[in-house]
Amino acid sequence: MHRKLVAGLLAATGLMAIAATAHAQDVASFFTGKQLKLMTASTSGGGYDAYARLLARHMSRHIPGNPTIVVQNMPGGQGVTAANYLYNKAPKDGTVFAGLQRNTGLTSFYLPEHKAVKFDPRKFIWLGSPQQEVGFLLVRTATGVKTLADLKRLEVTASSTTRNSPNSIYARLLNALYGSKIKVVEGYKGSQTALFALEREEVGAHVSGGTSASFRRRYRPWEKAGKVKVILALGMDRDSEYPDVPTALEAVSGEEARRIFEIVFVEQVMGRPFVLPPGMPKDRSDALRAAFDKTMKDKEFLAEASKRNMGINPVGGARINELLEKVYGSPAKLTQRIRELVN
Repeated sequence: MHRKLVAGLLAATGLMAIAATAHAQDVASFFTGKQLKLMTASTSGGGYDAYARLLARHMSRHIPGNPTIVVQNMPGGQGVTAANYLYNKAPKDGTVFAGLQRNTGLTSFYLPEHKAVKFDPRKFIWLGSPQQEVGFLLVRTATGVKTLADLKRLEVTASSTTRNSPNSIYARLLNALYGSKIKVVEGYKGSQTALFALEREEVGAHVSGGTSASFRRRYRPWEKAGKVKVILALGMDRDSEYPDVPTALEAVSGEEARRIFEIVFVEQVMGRPFVLPPGMPKDRSDALRAAFDKTMKDKEFLAEASKRNMGINPVGGARINELLEKVYGSPAKLTQRIRELVN
């Protein structure tokens, strides 16, 4: 009886191994000789575009069948155009995936009646992001603001692009939930222009949504000269370069305030996200997710990223899907409060 049981288990294990091998061969057979399209929701030359092209150069080595990957730009609507295309029109066979902007996943959470949004971000199969983002609150020392607490008694102006940009949203949240006195000046054409306004002393502060390598290179000379100081980090965790600078999560008091920032900062965790369309065959989506994860540890990938000063602090696709489920499952009262503050 015992021998029969063991024999049966061995036979079952052998069949499972054969099935797994055949499964892998099927995936490899599909991708062999294929050209995959990676749509990036940004213009050529930007940060999102740079990460997409970096991924395309290395990820194919880890996909069964080693297909080639070609990047195509599809900007528009802060990532909505590319997301709509991937969700509704792109083939659902694994030959097309996309790099979206980090705030795209929360667009329909903030604006549920947004007519341009024709996708449910929770139904995307998220591959992951090579980078998790953090923003900074930069303040000119000439304003008299030396610590975060000073913002509660001193009003400072801060440069921004538009009302729905992180520059403005984070400032409004800090005013409402922390008690700061940040007066936002909107209308700057881009994030670099808004940052230059700080250099030109047009404003006393700048609230950044992200801190790319080029962003840090720009303000660092002012910091070294003692003209500008980083007094707050806008993300889930402290920045490694500024271990003594607190996050907004640490600065606010009260469970509701912390929960609001946790939800808003989900887009910071998403960083530079890459996604697959919904409805894909599971074996192919699993293979692409595994390929993405392997790429994040690939020595050649990491070496090129380092050479180009592109930060790598990856988060997996399953984690992004989990975070989005929690966000969209937030209590109605809290959701309404966030929408009032953000919009």
